[in-house]
This record gives sequence, C-alpha cells and structure tokens, in this order.
Amino acid sequence: MAAFRTLDKLSPQGQRILLRADLNVPVKDGRITDRTRIERLTPTIRELAEKGGRVIVCSHFDRPKGKRVPEMSLRPMAEALAEALGTPVTFVEDCVGPEAEAAAAAMRDGDVILLENTRFQAGEEKNDPELAKGLARLADAYVNDAFSAAHRAHASTEGVARLLPAYAGRLMQAELEALDAALGSPSRPVVAIVGGAKVSTKLDLLGNLTKKVDVLVIGGAMANTFLAAQGHAVGKSLQEAEMHDTARAILEEAKGNNCEILLPLDLVVAATFAANVPTRTVGIDNVPSEMMALDVGPDTVSAIEGRLRQASTLVWNGPLGAFETPPFDTATVSVAQSVAALTQSAGLKSIAGGGDTVAALKHAGVAERLTYVSAAGGAFLEWLEGKTLPGVAALEG
Repeated sequence: MAAFRTLDKLSPQGQRILLRADLNVPVKDGRITDRTRIERLTPTIRELAEKGGRVIVCSHFDRPKGKRVPEMSLRPMAEALAEALGTPVTFVEDCVGPEAEAAAAAMRDGDVILLENTRFQAGEEKNDPELAKGLARLADAYVNDAFSAAHRAHASTEGVARLLPAYAGRLMQAELEALDAALGSPSRPVVAIVGGAKVSTKLDLLGNLTKKVDVLVIGGAMANTFLAAQGHAVGKSLQEAEMHDTARAILEEAKGNNCEILLPLDLVVAATFAANVPTRTVGIDNVPSEMMALDVGPDTVSAIEGRLRQASTLVWNGPLGAFETPPFDTATVSVAQSVAALTQSAGLKSIAGGGDTVAALKHAGVAERLTYVSAAGGAFLEWLEGKTLPGVAALEG
C-alpha cells in the first residue's frame, strides 16, 4: 500500500482544519438511532482540538440532490457530537460562502464547528472545482476521517484534498492499516469468507480475492449458484442460472492461483422462508425439489472452523445464511463466535466489513472481539475488489 500522510505529520496549533467526517447516521423520527460513526470520530477531533487546532467538521447526510431539505440537515448531529466530545459544537447553516467563512474566521484554538450538509450543494457529488475552492478557503489543512465516503470523488472527499495539505485522521488511518493487514501485506495463510445473495454483485470481489487469499469460503445464496453450476440440484433455492459459466470460470481461476474454494458441504433447507419454520439438514446432492437452502449445515461450519484454526488472517464480507431470520442464523453465529475466540486466544487477525456483516457480528455478540470491524460499506467492498479509492489516493505521498 502506498504511504499516506497521518496526523503525526500535522501541527494543529492555531491551524483551521477542515475535517471530513461521515455523519450519515441512521435517523428515525428525528432521533439518531445508532451513534457508532459519531463515537468513532471523536478521537481525531479531540486530538486536533487538544493540540490547539480549530476543527471545522463537514459531512454529507442522505441524498438531498443539491437542494436544501430541512429533514436532511446536520443540525441534530451537532448536538450528538457535542455530547460525545463533552465540549460545545457550533452549528453553521452553510458549508461554504460568507456565513461559513465568518464562522471559521471567528474560531479560537480548540473550537469545534459543524458545517451544514455538503450535499445541499449541487457541486458536491460532481466534484465541482469551485465548491472545492470554497471549502478550501475555510481552512489551512484538510483531514479525511471518512473512509466510508472515500470511494466517491466528491468535492469534500477528493477535490478539496488537492487544494490543501491533506492527512488521514485516526479513524481513516486505522481502517487503512487494517485493510493493508488483510490484503496488502498479510500474515499467511489468509482465509476470506464471502457471503451474499448474488454472484453478479460480487464478481470483482471474488476475482480479486482468488489472487490474494489461500482459502476462499463462499456462503449465502451465492453458494447455491456455484453448487448448481457444478451440477448439484438446489431445489427452489435462490440462484442465478445465467451466472453458471461465470461461477465455473471463477473456480478455474482460483485453481490456477492455488486458492482453495470451500463451498458448502451440507445445507439447511426449508419449504418456506419464514422465522422458525421446520428445517432439514441435507447433503448438497439431496436438496428436495420443493425446498430451498437458507443456511449452511454443521459439516460446513466444521470445515470452515478447521481452515480458520490454520489461518493467520481472516477477511469477512457477507453472512453464510439468511441470518436475519432464525434459525438460519445458526452457521453465521457459530463461525462468528469461533472467529472471536481465535482472535482472542490464538492471534488470528480478523478484519470484517459490509453492512450485513456488521449486523451479523453484532447479532452474534462478537463485533467488539474481532481485530477490526469496518462500518464503511461500499468503500470497504471496493477496497477488497482492488479498486483505487479517490479519497485515499488524495492522501498519499
């Protein structure tokens, strides 16, 4: 991985610092329902403020499409951020222009302000140079602590980073170091677990991983496509018949790269997809024509755990079954608990990410026991796919 500038190279004292955060948090009925992203942001803000920096926080929220949408204002996040920091946070009604410039000019060392939603500006998602210049006028330096938005070349993630001295915040740094440990320069053997519904949505990911890892575990409904491509009857299971040739090509590519593909050995099937319905565990050649596979079985779990005991590094994206609906969470929970135990007792370096993955790990009660769990979603996936992230590239050098 290319070297990137961190806060260790920034002297904040007396400097106005534009901090790109990700405050795109879940909100229901005007209330923030999950403050994880806010809490993860506080170490960077505290460090900069305590060293005399004047911290100007900016972020997007939702999709206002370049217009002012009152219910998409960042004002509620200012209060939540102040609570998390234990210090006042002043909210500014715009992110560029006279009001934002006046607020920035009036700051004193240690102050923290939060600008209004960057996506209220039509130029944000277009990476408009004029908007980037407007943001740059507010500050002396730029810090990006929003890895989850780093896959977008927007004015506040990439454009402004080209106009000011740019650095990675502590959250961004932790994410990049974790991902480098996962795929950049990992301790081997490396195991990857990839789940999800469709092969078609994870083609780039699967292709990249077969070049990078020693064992690739494929679960979720996408495993049905691979099994069907090999000639196994999968009953009424969700699968992509049009992707059979692609699945076979991935298997061949993996073989050429000395990457072992581990597909399910047994499956948990049911006649209907609903909570707590009657189920059966069957071999991959014995799926009844009127039933569907909704989880992997105990033999598969044992095989996965065997590979994990031999591994030094794990990368995980996607659950093994329909974990939101019991009892089809059994395999995912079992493997998650094994991963946590191996991380704590055997030094397994475990890196996981993606919305469903994070939810599954929380459901299993182990999200805090892995080496690193990324909340970045799309950016995490694109990094695993081997793509260059514009917001990260702007910090290199």
